[in-house]
Amino acid sequence: MNGVMIQYFHWYYKGKLWNEFAENIKYLKSLGITAAWLPPATKCNLGLEGRGYDIYDPYDLGEFDQKGGIPTRYGTKEEYIIAIEKAHEHGIAVYADIVLNHRMGADEAEKIKVHQVDEKNRNKIISETFEVTAHTKFTFPGRNGKYSDFIWDYNCFSGIDIVRKKDEELTGIFKIHNEYGTEWTGAVSHQFGNYDYLMGADVEYRNPHVIQEMKNWIKWYLETTKADGLRLDALKHLSSDFLKEWITYIKTELNPNCFIMGEFWKDDAEMIISFYDKMDDQISYFDVPLHYNFHRASEEGKNYDLTKILEGSFLEQKPVFSVSFVENHDTQKLQALESAVHEWFKPIAYAVILLSEDAYPCIFYPDLFGAEYKDHVDGKEVHVTMPKIQALPELLIARQKFAVGEQIRYFDHPNCIAWVRKGTGEKFGCVTIISNGNEGFKEINLGIENAHSKFKDFLGHRVEQITTDQAGKAVFFVNPRSVSVWIKTDDD
Repeated sequence: MNGVMIQYFHWYYKGKLWNEFAENIKYLKSLGITAAWLPPATKCNLGLEGRGYDIYDPYDLGEFDQKGGIPTRYGTKEEYIIAIEKAHEHGIAVYADIVLNHRMGADEAEKIKVHQVDEKNRNKIISETFEVTAHTKFTFPGRNGKYSDFIWDYNCFSGIDIVRKKDEELTGIFKIHNEYGTEWTGAVSHQFGNYDYLMGADVEYRNPHVIQEMKNWIKWYLETTKADGLRLDALKHLSSDFLKEWITYIKTELNPNCFIMGEFWKDDAEMIISFYDKMDDQISYFDVPLHYNFHRASEEGKNYDLTKILEGSFLEQKPVFSVSFVENHDTQKLQALESAVHEWFKPIAYAVILLSEDAYPCIFYPDLFGAEYKDHVDGKEVHVTMPKIQALPELLIARQKFAVGEQIRYFDHPNCIAWVRKGTGEKFGCVTIISNGNEGFKEINLGIENAHSKFKDFLGHRVEQITTDQAGKAVFFVNPRSVSVWIKTDDD
């Protein structure tokens, strides 16, 4: 089965997402969607304004009156669970977005000792050790011990970004001195010297009590929600030692079939592979390098060599463990990692990940449904419109019906490439051809078994009919800066 995931949210989404997702389940099913990645369901520091990545209480899924109300930005716990149940009724798996790295919005301050480090080199100490007060104690009074009575204090955190020294508030990166040392863990990315710290109160995963609490929590979460898998945020900043132990616990004690995918944000497949090697084939990874190939191709137009579109991608290196995407909530316009793929190229990019042999594609909510939003940039309000990609529904259906069988590539021209899916049994697959320049064409021999066969463009971008000769050969066309998917007319 040609599985397809949808990222069912974007950064600026407003509304009752859980309810909307439940209402759209049948439509998603009709397009061949087999899994949905939903945003973090946990209560966050900014209440209804938070996206879930500013995590406060992992046990509050919109159940307790905390941080300004009961529901999260996306709805209540009950609505979340009902949405997952409805997805399951229609055979769609749900992947929960999980934030393990940090906590925000502590309930109480504590007196602690810290030293400050250089933000560009976290191994470089730029202050003496000094005493401060910092918000590092989480008691969750609104939940009052339900589900867990674990109290988080400074021994549960390795670093923080805001402290108070006497009457002065200081900002920066401060290494907390606790029972587990005065240095960062080394089991993280070495970007900026050591990338343990990202934001908020950074969780200390050398603390065995924290590790046990996170095992208790994920057991509760999976049993409560019945989620089928997890999307793990910010892997570069997490202890690989903890992560391996935690995932092994999930796979051996809770659910051996739990699908786990992670965000290791590097435009370098080798660095992703280096982390992958530590995890014993237990995590799939978003193909960040492939996304950046799409971004560059969309900016460079006909100057980009399409024969290199997969070069350097994680899909090329580790296809079984890659999750391919065109865009996501971090790369969309106005976000910190903005690298939006230009609209003209998106159908081409989606054709690559949806119709290729090995890809596990993840489509982005605005590309299917459209989105409008605004934000402030340099003091000015900026409005963004993301139109839905008109060809995307047809490409999704083409994946289910025609993108099957052995793949043969025709990556032989910098502005026009094609690939054939040979199909299964007596049913032919499809010919996908893309161009980033002028009108393109490829002469392709489909074999004697496809002699005198008639073909049409399933996407409707080309209106002519093509007929193969007695040897099964024909010339297949594509419009300028476009994609066509040629199928046998009697297979439509």
